[in-house]
Amino acid sequence: MKNFRLLNLVTGWVTFVIAAITYLMTIEPTVSFWDCGEFITTAFKLEVGHPPGAPFFMLLGRFFTIFSDAANAGKMINSLSALASAFTILFLFWTITHLAKKLVNTEELSLGQTIAILGSGLIGALAYTFSDTFWFSAVEGEVYATSSLVTALVFWAILKWESIADQPHATRWIILIAYLVGLSIGVHLLNLLAIPAIVFVYYFKKYTPTTKGVIYSLILSVVMLGLVMYGIIPGVVKVASWFELLFVNSFGLPFNSGVIFYAIVLVGLIIYGLYYTMKKKKVLWNTVLLAFTVILIGYSSYAIVVIRSSANTPMNQNTPDDVFSLLSYLNRDQYGDNPLFIGQYYNTPRDSEDPTSDGSPYYIQEDGKYVVAYVRQEVNYDSRYTTIFPRMWSSQPAAHVTGYKSWAGITGKRVSIANELGENQIIELPTFGENLTYFIRYQLVHMYFRYFMWNFVGRQNDIQGNGDNINGNWLSGIGFIDSMRLGDQTYLPENLKNNRGRNTYYFLPLLLGLIGAFFHYKKSQKDFWVVMLLFILTGIAIVVYLNQTPQQPRERDYAYAGSFYAFAIWIGLGVMSIFDFLKDKKLPATASAIAVSALSLVLVPGIMASENWDDHDRSGRYTARDFGYDYLATCDENAVIFTNGDNDTFPLWYNQEVESVRPDVRVCNLSYLQTDWYIDQMKQQAYDSEPLPISFEHDQYLYGTRDFTYILPDDRIQGAIELNRALEFVKSEDPGTKLTQYGNAAYIPAKMLYLKVDKEAVIRNKVVPESMYDQIQDTIFFDFSDREVLYKDELMLLDMIATSNWERPLYFAFTIGSSKYLNLENYFQIEGFAYRFTPVLTQPSGDGIRFGSVNTERMYDNLMNKFKWGNMNDPDVYIDENNQRMMTNIRNVFNRLADGLIEEGKMQEAVEVLDRNMELIPSDKVEYNYFSQQTTEYYYAAGATDKANDLASKIHDFYVGNLEFYLSLHPDFLPSVDEEITRNIVYLRELARVTDKYEQQELTEEIAADYNSYAEFYLNNLQ
Repeated sequence: MKNFRLLNLVTGWVTFVIAAITYLMTIEPTVSFWDCGEFITTAFKLEVGHPPGAPFFMLLGRFFTIFSDAANAGKMINSLSALASAFTILFLFWTITHLAKKLVNTEELSLGQTIAILGSGLIGALAYTFSDTFWFSAVEGEVYATSSLVTALVFWAILKWESIADQPHATRWIILIAYLVGLSIGVHLLNLLAIPAIVFVYYFKKYTPTTKGVIYSLILSVVMLGLVMYGIIPGVVKVASWFELLFVNSFGLPFNSGVIFYAIVLVGLIIYGLYYTMKKKKVLWNTVLLAFTVILIGYSSYAIVVIRSSANTPMNQNTPDDVFSLLSYLNRDQYGDNPLFIGQYYNTPRDSEDPTSDGSPYYIQEDGKYVVAYVRQEVNYDSRYTTIFPRMWSSQPAAHVTGYKSWAGITGKRVSIANELGENQIIELPTFGENLTYFIRYQLVHMYFRYFMWNFVGRQNDIQGNGDNINGNWLSGIGFIDSMRLGDQTYLPENLKNNRGRNTYYFLPLLLGLIGAFFHYKKSQKDFWVVMLLFILTGIAIVVYLNQTPQQPRERDYAYAGSFYAFAIWIGLGVMSIFDFLKDKKLPATASAIAVSALSLVLVPGIMASENWDDHDRSGRYTARDFGYDYLATCDENAVIFTNGDNDTFPLWYNQEVESVRPDVRVCNLSYLQTDWYIDQMKQQAYDSEPLPISFEHDQYLYGTRDFTYILPDDRIQGAIELNRALEFVKSEDPGTKLTQYGNAAYIPAKMLYLKVDKEAVIRNKVVPESMYDQIQDTIFFDFSDREVLYKDELMLLDMIATSNWERPLYFAFTIGSSKYLNLENYFQIEGFAYRFTPVLTQPSGDGIRFGSVNTERMYDNLMNKFKWGNMNDPDVYIDENNQRMMTNIRNVFNRLADGLIEEGKMQEAVEVLDRNMELIPSDKVEYNYFSQQTTEYYYAAGATDKANDLASKIHDFYVGNLEFYLSLHPDFLPSVDEEITRNIVYLRELARVTDKYEQQELTEEIAADYNSYAEFYLNNLQ
């Protein structure tokens, strides 16, 4: 058809509109959990986020936020992701139609061929629109949507070049691609993996393919990828650091003079090179140099990182304000390296003769020069016990080692080695076969192909799985197939059956994609291998590069979106394949094209949209924003709240930086408090928050200095040491205060420290309610008998406790792990979403979960009147696993308040609190658990027996339903759910204990009978 180009444009834009409407309707209206809070914050105020940064994304986000007020900044940046994703779908459509059109060997398209080509583009693009992974990233303020757009754009651009490669000025498309590659560095490095596919499009167009040519092209593509990743990105800055060191340290010139000179020289050389190659008509070298130039122009977005870091913004991670810190920032030095080609196993011993070697130096500015403050140390492993292609490399934490053994089934080979003391010991070193087993079973199958199947076959539920049969697997919806893999689904409990993440596509997208891939290979091997290269490099190659450890904190499917994009191309070409088959059978071409396109539209993207909508629709959900608000609202004026993870830090940053909530409170992340740059920032004013009371000077906590402090009792010291004296001992540079046998490390010469309490300061600052004044301790003891070392963040925390003298309220977020409490939990007082450190000592509860006291008056006001809940109990609002985990913790918070009220005899208020708990966190949002049983017990204790009995009966039915399902599984599947079976049986026993305690005989007998039955069955058949 003569108007194919117009139809292609119009249909592409229709596809864009469908995707844009879908994503804009389902975006989260404000901040989401994980990194979104950080990205929205850095974009809104142009601050510096975690390495290696995303400055171009930050600038795009800032542009979007200027069209709205602060309260809608999150929505605007989420809209950026939505529109970027819709544009990705647009370019995917045009990519598919371009490839499909090449498969039609005719100059003039018939109506049937036109419909088939456009149908291919529509079905492939919409399949990706409604795919699980891509839709997830499209509705939140993260970099992956924008990253996908750049990948789609460069892949489409090289196909545009291919179609006009023999025309004048076609090279402009190559230069555009180079510029986009440069820009993509400021978004995410995943986009660079499209480079090899681009090289092959160029090779297949310009040369006659040969085996040797393909090999050379593959080598060249890898070299180009390496040049950008390891040459241009760090290399340009690395060379700048050489000039800076020379000009400042050798020539005595001011800071940054070397960088300025280098920039002038670099620009001058580029200009001269372009002029020379044009004058001499060296077209190839002119193109190469021009491509390098535009990559640098795109890469120059990183200037914003240095500029804003120099402005000392409140969020200024790693402080990359000079060329040396920028290089460290780009190299992600703080995260370390994963071995790829040669490296250690998790229990490979260090080289006994040379256990460490010097790495990169850590420079600081001092007296007008750059001084090496510390040389990073790299561990050297005994080469006799290393391996090629190391997969099981992490010895920390212990969960990694356990995971390796579980996934690889390690029996190992026993090896005798000499330890650091020269004594022989036996270790069980994994075999190379077990190493590959882990790679295949966990890294490939579990951490890639499982995600692939989520997107094109179906998903079991949205609960993160770690290899068991009941969570996070792929699911087809075809009964006998799912039963063979996961066990009989007949007795599936309601909470799993009704999980919104339970999506089934009956293999249809996968089958259509495989048909398309085979058809593509048959009709055009060149184009097939280009798409295949994109598919592999953005999928399996990433698996190899990331070299992931077990027990990841979240699902990682977003990293492989590019691979799923490539497969969506084949889904589209699957329509062409079926059309071609029907045409060969002499069926009417136009009718066949319409029928195939319509049927495919319903059976593939239609089913995917229908299944995925409910678990990708985040509209109306404000939980991350409101929970962050609640953390801050818990705190007293001018408080410090200690956090530790992403989800108890970034929503707080968002609230403060974007919506200006409680700027007097200082959020202090303990993970970051182990770094000198973060301690520096904590010692500065931030909005209405005074500097933190840290008495250590910069030189005393510099990177590599007092990273950890040993706790080594001195026999000459009897009893406990006063906290301030211990800290002064640690600060001292006197050789007598150092451990010569540990490299002159700092240490504390006692396991017990104490702090005298200034009661007048406690009362003056209203640290505890008046009713607790008589409980204020004279002395607080710090018992470190179970510790060998204190890390830098813990040392700083002790310093703040010693220095603040109760003038600055100190809070610990209630989601922090107990390992960060420094054994002080019995001095805590819960006031909402945080524990306040107080001088009141309480005894821990028998369950080991409750500790500290409860400020019932303040906490009741917070939970019942002040806190916001983000629509978490709205039946139309989707609550995913991250939110469920948070709501489980909130259940515990309500229970703690109810417990405190009951102890004070305030039964009516306790029942109101428990009712509010049940209202906000219904069982259809968060399944019954241990804290639900606590709620039952507190209902009984508060005198609400009917409510307690009703809840106990529902919990009983829930546990029985779970056990019926688990025990219905084939014996081969039972080991994977053994922990769940045990947990539910134990919970039945505990529930019977509660009902028996409050003399509910009939209910107790019913629960106990089921407990005895299941416990006996378990002991006799499963242990």
